[in-house]
Amino acid sequence: MTNEARRRVGVIGLGMASAPHAQSLIDLADRVEVAGCFSPSAERRAAFAARHGLPVVDRLEALLEDPALSAVLLLTPPDTHADLVARCAAAGKHVLLEKPLDATPEGARAVVAAMETAGLTLGVMLQHRFRASVERLAGLMRDGVLGRPLTAAVSVRWWRDAAYYAQPGRGKKARDGGGVLLTQAIHTLDAFVSLLGLPDQVAGFAATSVLRSPEMGMDTGMDTEDVVAAALRYGNGLLATVDATTAAYPGYPERIEIAGTEGSAVLAGDRLEVQLVTGERIVEGQDGATLGGGADPMAFSHQHHRAVLSDFLDALDQGRRPRVDGREALKVHRLIEALLEAAGSGRIVEVGTP
Repeated sequence: MTNEARRRVGVIGLGMASAPHAQSLIDLADRVEVAGCFSPSAERRAAFAARHGLPVVDRLEALLEDPALSAVLLLTPPDTHADLVARCAAAGKHVLLEKPLDATPEGARAVVAAMETAGLTLGVMLQHRFRASVERLAGLMRDGVLGRPLTAAVSVRWWRDAAYYAQPGRGKKARDGGGVLLTQAIHTLDAFVSLLGLPDQVAGFAATSVLRSPEMGMDTGMDTEDVVAAALRYGNGLLATVDATTAAYPGYPERIEIAGTEGSAVLAGDRLEVQLVTGERIVEGQDGATLGGGADPMAFSHQHHRAVLSDFLDALDQGRRPRVDGREALKVHRLIEALLEAAGSGRIVEVGTP
């Protein structure tokens, strides 16, 4: 497909997460024609149209029944994903889905199965893999520059204030499916899994901190975790830790650290630093900004969303899988599922396959 034949797409869901998607669509206007953007809320439709200048529709069916519409960007809350993806699949539409796949493990697997059964392409918005620093580290890992990995750590010490959790359904299992792991740390955990794969076993603890309680002035009924401490064990002897929270004011750059027999790497936000035993030092990217880790969860550039969208369009044009398709996304979902199972049971959990 050439630029002269732009791909016709629609957007479903116009909440907070829609802004970087909208800007990405505008940037890639030579490749996509936006047929319409839908929310059941007339107020949201009006605000979105005024902010981004993209067309809106007042019926979901206007998109799904459009025979010329090729793909849908699905940006709705997690608990709606399984049903809406099934409707998109039935309508013959490819889907680029905002993370997570769904609010439940069963729903996540159903999302992937629905698109595979229909023979359609599913891309997932896990954009951290598209950061230049992550891509550079992935290349170093593939080339064995760090040697054999010995130990690693993931740290996501972010901050979300009371106003964030005051939004209806936010931080609750019924809508979001999980807390800091599935909603915030999923991006960093996905990048980590892309670098080192899934562990064989996990153990850990998870809790809802006192910060979210009535005694601290917050009574939202939040029933998901905002503090997690866990350990991972790989079959090759690698040991790793996971430290994730949204209770660390004012929010700090997420980190991935890997130490191997030939050197160590520290990825902090968008900055990569590698120190090899030979004395060679590699530095990539900017100093670690919070990139959405503070009170404003949207305080980041849309460039990595644009990269995911561009790859998704390339995949459709070339008849290949997107770099992060449903099967790839199931890996981080399986890790999160195992971590929560371990925390809930107090046992070491075998991760197995997604």
